[in-house]
Amino acid sequence: MNINIHEDQTLQALIDRVIPADEYPSGWEAGVGDFIERILSTDLTVRIRFVEEGLGLLQQESRARHNDTDFANLPHEAQDKIIEDLLAGKTAIDWMISATEFIMLIIRLTIQGFYSDPDNGGNHDAISWKMINYHMGPRDAFWPTIDATPPQTISWDTISSSYEIIVVGAGAGGGVAACVLAEAGHRVLLIERGDWLTATMLRPDHLRNQRTMLGYDTPAGPPADGNPRVHSTSAGDAIVNPTDPQWSNNAMTVGGGTRVFGAQAWRFCPEDFRMATTYGIPEGSSLADWPITYEDLAPFYDRAEWEIGVSGDPSGDSIAGPRARGYPMPPLHSNTATTVLRRGAEALTQKTGPVPLLINSVARDGRGACLRCGACVGFGCPGEFKNGTHNTVIPRAIETGRCDVLISTQVERLLTDTNGVVTGVAIVTDANGYIQRRTVNAGQVVLSAGAIETARLLLNSTSTQEPNGIGNNYDQVGRNLQGHVYTGALGIFDTPIQDCYGPGPTISTNDYRHHNDGIIGGAMLANEFVPTPLNVWSTLTTSHIISLWGIAGKQGMRDLYTRLSLIQGPIQEIPNPEARVTLDPKVRDKFGMPVARLSGNIHPEDYKAADFIANKAAEWLTASGAKTVIPLSRSKSEGPSGGQHQAGTCRMGTDPATSVTDKWGRLWGHQNVHIADGSIHVTNGGVNPVLTILANAYRISDHLAIKLAAEENVIENTSKNSVNVVRE
Repeated sequence: MNINIHEDQTLQALIDRVIPADEYPSGWEAGVGDFIERILSTDLTVRIRFVEEGLGLLQQESRARHNDTDFANLPHEAQDKIIEDLLAGKTAIDWMISATEFIMLIIRLTIQGFYSDPDNGGNHDAISWKMINYHMGPRDAFWPTIDATPPQTISWDTISSSYEIIVVGAGAGGGVAACVLAEAGHRVLLIERGDWLTATMLRPDHLRNQRTMLGYDTPAGPPADGNPRVHSTSAGDAIVNPTDPQWSNNAMTVGGGTRVFGAQAWRFCPEDFRMATTYGIPEGSSLADWPITYEDLAPFYDRAEWEIGVSGDPSGDSIAGPRARGYPMPPLHSNTATTVLRRGAEALTQKTGPVPLLINSVARDGRGACLRCGACVGFGCPGEFKNGTHNTVIPRAIETGRCDVLISTQVERLLTDTNGVVTGVAIVTDANGYIQRRTVNAGQVVLSAGAIETARLLLNSTSTQEPNGIGNNYDQVGRNLQGHVYTGALGIFDTPIQDCYGPGPTISTNDYRHHNDGIIGGAMLANEFVPTPLNVWSTLTTSHIISLWGIAGKQGMRDLYTRLSLIQGPIQEIPNPEARVTLDPKVRDKFGMPVARLSGNIHPEDYKAADFIANKAAEWLTASGAKTVIPLSRSKSEGPSGGQHQAGTCRMGTDPATSVTDKWGRLWGHQNVHIADGSIHVTNGGVNPVLTILANAYRISDHLAIKLAAEENVIENTSKNSVNVVRE
């Protein structure tokens, strides 16, 4: 790096106009220079030359405007004028690079260095957090010492050549399936594309987490290099990497999304399984009923709640159908916002209750109770208080001695014999730049790689009998891609309402999940997770409440952070057959495998529902006393939904012509291939879907275990009868 960050007066002056000094230090004084030096020498090495050129051109711009005066020596008003002009694209000299892009990059890096966690090099002594009164952990919290050693995994060289069952993907569904099948006595290989990350590897990094896409690799996501996807719109195809929101990132590590989720554990309600019957089928949609009912899934919801561990109160999920019992743990404690929002809900005669969470509210299963830190959703839990498959069912599977866990390995395709019967999988790994491949045989294969990657795997697995991909003779694999359009409203109160006691969601309403006039479906609404300072800055600037830069932006953050409340929820999307996953004909990943191409749009009805729910959230905040309320709804930008709630690409059904699996998640035409992730969802509910993924995985793997036991019993009885015949 030719630029000497700490001696460049132009850069220092520029940073100090983005974050000027007042009662609190300026950006430079708070360590932004240290942050930029670190980030340019690690994550953003490709931007070094751009920054060097930009600083040189800024100096020339200043001298051209102000009689050869350096930018650093100009009065603040003159510096600000140059910044304003460059942001608007007005220059006095010919810039060989984009002046606006350069200034925006410095603003973004300055904001990141000032407001992100100190471990990233800036924000010395967490000074900006003190300024806005944000704290990442309770000040009196005592974090337990966690064993950072993952359970033993199998090495590439010691994998058996054959297993009874291979489970692809060690997330919510795959973890449950591996446990159920191993405990039923079967030899299982659980294959995970990512690593087994420890709590220390998932530190609360405000720049690199699953909730904040700032262009940096995240520990739980695949590296940007070598893992592209194609995002297709009417404007053309764009190659995107996992740090781009259009990639639709899903955590790839043992435990999958349960490592970094917000842990909201809602049941789908009876209407969610009967959407077409309840509302009819909108034009241009593929809305359909599930082939199962709430009553079919209820016992498995109960099992997931008690075996994985949910804290809550049934009154908070009263819209769901009948329950056999309550939750195994009481709800987490309220925070400052709860009382305020409850009063507003009462004024609207709106029913409310606590949010069910896959988080320990009391010590359970050898792990402690949540300390209520302010860094939950998108982050790993330093105390392992969140309940995921990595710290519940997968260790149980390993303890049987019948489950091998293979990490850092990608499944390229399913293998078939000459009759088109699936016989196993082809796998690949990158061992320090050396690519290795091999095949593993199995009598049964369970796919749980997430809606996008499960569809991609099936499409990439062709045979003579199924040249367009296994299970895809009716062109259904990859269609009906759904996620969740999030919508809600932002409220600003006169007094503090954000106390930073996490996880954050403490009060919710299900009044708008269904039966809203003129709306198909709806959404649950709840107060949001404790927001990081960077996310608040983004929300306030995109909502035009505070300035991107300057003293007004800094003071706006200080004034508003504790007075903000965000209420939002995920609307029930209407499936669209043209929102889909296909294989791109040209783009390949680092292993040479065709990448997923995401295309299509959300259905027009989703915009109506999003606006409706945003207005309901705004009404709630207004009734609660918010003085400024801004509805936040989905933009009209093109592209399908997806992300961490991705679903629908291998939907269950009763007809192979309109679905990919039967009601047991069994691939049509393949008795020995099952799917146990969100891709089998016909619709995705107006709530977070993880509990439904867990419950369905229990239901499907239980059924498979019973089926295999019955087959073994028949074989055993047949064998005994044959012996008897011989003896006779």
